[in-house]
Amino acid sequence: MIKNLPRHLHRHIPAFSGAFLLLLVAACGQAPQATVEQEAPQDSASKIPVTTDSDAAREAFLIGRDLNERLRATDAHEHFLKAVELDPSFAWAHLLAGFTGSTAQEFWDHLESAVEATGTASDGERLLVLAAEAGAKGHPDEQIALLTQLVAAFPSDERAHNALGAVHFGRQEYGQAIEHYRHAIDINPEFSQPYNQKGYAHRFLADFEAAEASFQKYVELIPDDPNPYDSYAELLMKMGRFEEAIGKYEQALEQNPNFVASYVGIANNQILMGDPQAARATLEELSSVARNVGESRAALLWKARSYLHEGKYDEALETCGARLALAEADDDQATIAGDLNLVGDILLEAGRLDEATDSYAKSIEAIEKAAVSDDVKENVKRNILFDQARVALAGDDLQKAKETATSYGEMVEVKKIPFEVRQAHELMAMIALAEGKPDGALAHLEQANQQNPRVLLLTAQAHQGLGRGEDARAYCEAAADFNALSGTYAFVRPAAQEMLAGM
Repeated sequence: MIKNLPRHLHRHIPAFSGAFLLLLVAACGQAPQATVEQEAPQDSASKIPVTTDSDAAREAFLIGRDLNERLRATDAHEHFLKAVELDPSFAWAHLLAGFTGSTAQEFWDHLESAVEATGTASDGERLLVLAAEAGAKGHPDEQIALLTQLVAAFPSDERAHNALGAVHFGRQEYGQAIEHYRHAIDINPEFSQPYNQKGYAHRFLADFEAAEASFQKYVELIPDDPNPYDSYAELLMKMGRFEEAIGKYEQALEQNPNFVASYVGIANNQILMGDPQAARATLEELSSVARNVGESRAALLWKARSYLHEGKYDEALETCGARLALAEADDDQATIAGDLNLVGDILLEAGRLDEATDSYAKSIEAIEKAAVSDDVKENVKRNILFDQARVALAGDDLQKAKETATSYGEMVEVKKIPFEVRQAHELMAMIALAEGKPDGALAHLEQANQQNPRVLLLTAQAHQGLGRGEDARAYCEAAADFNALSGTYAFVRPAAQEMLAGM
């Protein structure tokens, strides 16, 4: 599994660089023995200090950090909670407690506590916390500046390089990310995490041989952990080797039967092999072992996407309704906002434009009520313009789409968040295609997110509009056979397959 945004934050912080969180996030697992992954033989003064007056809090933190760096967030979380209970001013523990929590509100509450505690933290911890805050609030230049300072202050700390590599990774600057992951590995060849992320960076550069070598080394370092097998499986899925991928996911579950990401991976391979019913059975297994609301919601999310792969919008919406009910039970308004945005996306795809507009509006109402910063609220409201412009396009209101896209582009230009810049180009490409200007669309698509299968499908449509049948087919096949975990793939794959059938 790739380390990325916490699963409960994806649609609530569209401005997040995807970045820094590599220290931090994501799957779940059974706790190993209470030992900490081996540190490099460096002077402790060269490492980011762990600042707490409580030896017990420090011990709990280090166990949690090791678990989290092995992508065992659910098990790590209880150790971080113990650390902050023993020392409420433990900034780094609050930060990781937020990132390993199961709800958006829990993340924001612990991030606020971490920022408040920076006055008694070390300089290194302060830079980590403030970088996380900058990323969460959509200030990417500030984030990368803070982590550059961190690397300058601690050039022999593998975690500092890993964090800066994560920022570059999130910005899709994969060459620079690999450079910092290599620095981390040079400092401490036994530190497993950068092998994982370096493997993904190579994969996104389509260097599958280097990616496979990184994942094999990752397996070698921690063979009793599930995530190395899970990450290797994702590469195999990308390469279309679905049965082999399922075998690797099963190896991950042998190590830890609670490893959420591997259930999700098996289900997606089953979908790609043409058996969505088997995928939903796998996701029911995940529901049966879920240990918190976040894991239950993950099962429902991927179940909804399994229906979308079949074009079954009503079933997807019903499943999203069950997911939304879990957030409503916790009165987690930030999570509710994200759920309503997803419902809007499904309604838009189903052609139910008025209902989609209403769901997007309710998403804004929810984020306004959420206990999050004004920066986050503005980020969500800004990015809803992307959705509103797509609704206008679907309703053949080209003028409104252009006006909304212009407003979005102007706001994005101010913030210069890479994700949003790429998304603004994607939107302008959609408008250019609607205007019958495939050349203009291609100019924008070259600057859009190449890891988004919808961008690949739009590129196919632009080439088709220019009469370039061979290029159109190549991009359409790339969209149809994207073979990766993606929020848009379930929408794109049926459309790409239909386009291919008509070529």
